[in-house]
Amino acid sequence: MEKELSASAQRVQSALENSGLSLQVVELPASTRTAQEAADAIGCQVGQIIKSLVFKTTHTNRPVLILASGSNRVSESNLSEWIGEGLVKADADFVRQQTGYAIGGVPPLAHNQDLQTWIDEDLLGYETLWAAAGTPHAVFCLTPSELLSISGGKVIKIIG
Repeated sequence: MEKELSASAQRVQSALENSGLSLQVVELPASTRTAQEAADAIGCQVGQIIKSLVFKTTHTNRPVLILASGSNRVSESNLSEWIGEGLVKADADFVRQQTGYAIGGVPPLAHNQDLQTWIDEDLLGYETLWAAAGTPHAVFCLTPSELLSISGGKVIKIIG
């Protein structure tokens, strides 16, 4: 008998099912809060891990979701050019309010509201990717094309 998913992970699983994709959320005993922890727990390259980073625009206070390769550092100045205003890293309360998830578990879909989403072009170079699924212990495997489909994000160059 399979272990039942936690409420947050089940929310992501339901959203995946509603998207029409046959993707499966798994909860791991080891933490996947950071890209390195996730790669170690899964047994993949750090670059295959999708970091879900939430920023807040400096003038309009809008949430912006950046889906970055785990091996890349985000250039906030590059992102600001794409977005058209400055960005600051969002605090934990803002992230939970906007997405419905805690930092370390933010998935690329199933948020409290629609988020402007940008995808690191380097993620498209991998055959398979791993994304957070609602908790720091939950993940799911997907392809770059599935990521584009479920996130509705625009692909950009993240690093400067």
